[in-house]
Amino acid sequence: MKIIVGLGNIGDGYAHTYHNLGFLTAECLAARLKAAFTKKECGSVTAHAEFNGERVILAKPQTMMNRSGLAVQKLLGYYKCALSDLIVIYDDVDIEKGTIRYRETGSSGTHNGMRDIVLYVGEEFKRIRIGAGRPREGQDLASYVLSVIPKDDRPIFVKAIEAAADKAMEIIGG
Repeated sequence: MKIIVGLGNIGDGYAHTYHNLGFLTAECLAARLKAAFTKKECGSVTAHAEFNGERVILAKPQTMMNRSGLAVQKLLGYYKCALSDLIVIYDDVDIEKGTIRYRETGSSGTHNGMRDIVLYVGEEFKRIRIGAGRPREGQDLASYVLSVIPKDDRPIFVKAIEAAADKAMEIIGG
């Protein structure tokens, strides 16, 4: 079994922001796996699927971004999954817009949602980071990641979401 958690914030106002790239990727994966986010459990909304004989739980924590750790801990406990079976997908302002980076383990970096997950479960899980780029000079970081992605940049992020979903499928495919 694999648990794939896409990070983001709940509510329509956050739907197409940089900080919701994880949610958007989880939704892309659900569409590919013909699954729907219909179940509420462990502080998350989840979609259940099977891929190459492997059970896959897709999750979008409903705790807001910076409090994602408890939801992830609950999912791992409920499904009795090891950290090695967890993949977290999220935005990263320290990476160029639209670039995908994969890491087997590591620190939370500057991301508060990841910091909370690491606090609750440790660092030994896979992560797929989607580059959000840096804010304009003088723009506050929080207002940047919570801003709607400009229309001109959306094609970059559609490709990035697809690439992140490809990487997740590669990982769960063996």
